[in-house]
Amino acid sequence: MSEPTTPRRDGTVLGFDVGSRRIGVAIGSAFGLHARAVAVVDVRGDGPDWAAVQRLIKEWQPDGLVVGDPLTLDGQDQPNRKRAQGFARQLRERFKLPVVMIDERSSSVEAARRFAVERAEGRKRRRDAATLDAVAAAVIVERWFASPDDATPIP
Repeated sequence: MSEPTTPRRDGTVLGFDVGSRRIGVAIGSAFGLHARAVAVVDVRGDGPDWAAVQRLIKEWQPDGLVVGDPLTLDGQDQPNRKRAQGFARQLRERFKLPVVMIDERSSSVEAARRFAVERAEGRKRRRDAATLDAVAAAVIVERWFASPDDATPIP
């Protein structure tokens, strides 16, 4: 029997917002259909800190992985898209879990808005801004829960 290519809709997923210097990570569960920022993984010249990614997968035991697909506002490729696609393929190869990509347009804007609200409420401080990538990953996970059929599976 072959491995599934999409995460279980009723399970738990780790989401990733891939950047050139950092990868935001969030955990989400179908139980509440929401996600929570959990970590930021550094990217060095030779790529992501795979040991850190492995620790997160071991800790959270997700049923699948969701990677943001960076497109321009008009749906075209942008420079970071190849990096995100390569990361998604490596996740699939390394961890043998279902991996999908979902449109992440404006997720950083939404993450900044959420951060500003939490800061205004006194729940976040300026120094917590480093976790903004992880908040963007939470937005990505929530988009997948809202529209899983819009995701592109990584074979």
